[in-house]
Amino acid sequence: MAKAPEKKPKKVKRPTAEKRVLQSEKKRLINRAFRSKVHTGIRIFEAALKNNNPEEVKKNLSEVYSLMDKAVKKGIVTQNKANRSKARLAARVVA
Repeated sequence: MAKAPEKKPKKVKRPTAEKRVLQSEKKRLINRAFRSKVHTGIRIFEAALKNNNPEEVKKNLSEVYSLMDKAVKKGIVTQNKANRSKARLAARVVA
């Protein structure tokens, strides 16, 4: 019969490592909420685009730009992704 593999004792985390785990989880939730806010802004913009309301489209596009720039500043998305997304949204307005 094969022997069951021996279980190694779990490493004890140092207090600083435990603190970093808590900090990173908290930051992850904050980033996730902000990313959700950006996606919601994009959905509102798309709805205004679908309704052919130029004033709403312009206002919502400005809000999405602002949210994307804030996301870059916070390090949630890269500058290139934000620029690419903004360019695609702007192209949809023109088309």
